[in-house]
Amino acid sequence: MEDFIEEWAIVATIVLMLGGAFLMLLIPQRSPNLIRAVAVVCSLAVFVLSAYIFAFYDWQESGLQFEQRLPWLENVGFLGENGISLYFAVDGIAAPLFLLNGVVILAGTLISLKIKNRNKDFFILLFILASGVFGTFGAQDLFFFFFWYEVAVLPMYMLIGIWGSSTDFGTFLRTKEYGAMKLTMMLVAGSVLIFIGIFATFVEAGQGTFDLQVLASVEYDENFQKLIFPLFLIGFGTLAGMWPFHTWSPDGHVAAPTAVSMLHAGVLMKLGAFGILRVAIYLFPVGAAFWMPVLLVFGIVGAVYGAISAFGQRDLKYMIGYSSVSHMGYVLIGLATLNEIGVNGAVLQMFSHGVMTALFFAVVGSIYDEAHIRDMTRFGGLAKSLPLAAGFMAIAGLTSLGLPGFSGFVAEFHIFVGVFQDYEWAGVLAILAAAITAAYILRMLAMAFLGPFNERWSRLPDMSPPELMGATLLFGAILFMGLWPAPFIDRIASTIVGFPGISS
Repeated sequence: MEDFIEEWAIVATIVLMLGGAFLMLLIPQRSPNLIRAVAVVCSLAVFVLSAYIFAFYDWQESGLQFEQRLPWLENVGFLGENGISLYFAVDGIAAPLFLLNGVVILAGTLISLKIKNRNKDFFILLFILASGVFGTFGAQDLFFFFFWYEVAVLPMYMLIGIWGSSTDFGTFLRTKEYGAMKLTMMLVAGSVLIFIGIFATFVEAGQGTFDLQVLASVEYDENFQKLIFPLFLIGFGTLAGMWPFHTWSPDGHVAAPTAVSMLHAGVLMKLGAFGILRVAIYLFPVGAAFWMPVLLVFGIVGAVYGAISAFGQRDLKYMIGYSSVSHMGYVLIGLATLNEIGVNGAVLQMFSHGVMTALFFAVVGSIYDEAHIRDMTRFGGLAKSLPLAAGFMAIAGLTSLGLPGFSGFVAEFHIFVGVFQDYEWAGVLAILAAAITAAYILRMLAMAFLGPFNERWSRLPDMSPPELMGATLLFGAILFMGLWPAPFIDRIASTIVGFPGISS
């Protein structure tokens, strides 16, 4: 039985998401509570499965585990013996990210139970998106890697365009349709580069397969690596919020409904960074070494620019949106070090930022649904009427600024140590970004939640029980990694050791 579960665990996460979406498709819209029940049961089951995959990944054995290969096309024309297959497996890098997606989709589902407008359609699209994330993290065939990658990205247009919100800046209106279209066009443009890179790699390898392990065994020409690496770097980097291809991200964050913002910033941006590591660096270590100074500069600029931009925001969601650009800059800095501790920190930061920013958006969404504004300057003393929301916002903020005991400290410490090994100037600027982060987080808490109480918000309700459960789950993940990082570090480090192009 145990072997059966291990063989089918990854497939089961995808089937549960798609199966739940199909089951909800059959339920009449006039039964919203039944739809909510199906959504909660499916997301809870997926969370349990993702936790199982993380917990039972044997880091001492390392390598690919939970493997399952389902042949799709073999010996057809230009395809070789291996052909194209639904080949799933996880290593120590993907295992924590499976857990991340499981945590965020369950929390997002709980927080979305109050949606009344076409909740059936909403959950169907949300589950399709989550299935694409699981598929991407688990895919070991580049053809299906790209397929699941697009499955994860494309539902965002409808989720934002239908259930999102527009932002009025007084002089102009930033509509949800604008945010949805901008996000989709920029991410599809990045996908075109990835698509070109995948097929160029397939042709150059000459193995007649998209199997990632087979492609990695090929020694590619140095010039080819230098030429093809930027396609993957920019293509995946666009989704990762890499400066200067980040401009879709804050607008997309702000326009999206709460659960979609949580998945968007918490998980989808990680697909981009994961793609840089899993595909670009893994297949083209020579190209990575050549282009890493460029990625380092992009990461540093993104971290500092994102922090400064977040400091200048009054809208809580825009602050978190630019904060995400800054924190994803840390991820890119960690990857650019190309050393074990820096890359380890980058993956840790993917998980930490995922749960932290999901908690940020959960709290802001809860407040916005009742107050209908997000301008921090128009609040004041909210901790008096919203102690739960204030507490979770403070926890997310302290995680963001890297307070010891929370997950952010563990991740950023590894990144800083890694970058100081080879690039002291970059380390100084990264710490400067962290200092600015502390400034805008404390400013936000002081303006919105502390100080004199604004009586206008005296009857504002605090977080509902489902919102409280979702926020508590995210808080638990933050504490888990912050207080006991060993399970994460062991799994990631076991895979990073011997990773092509990464030094000790």
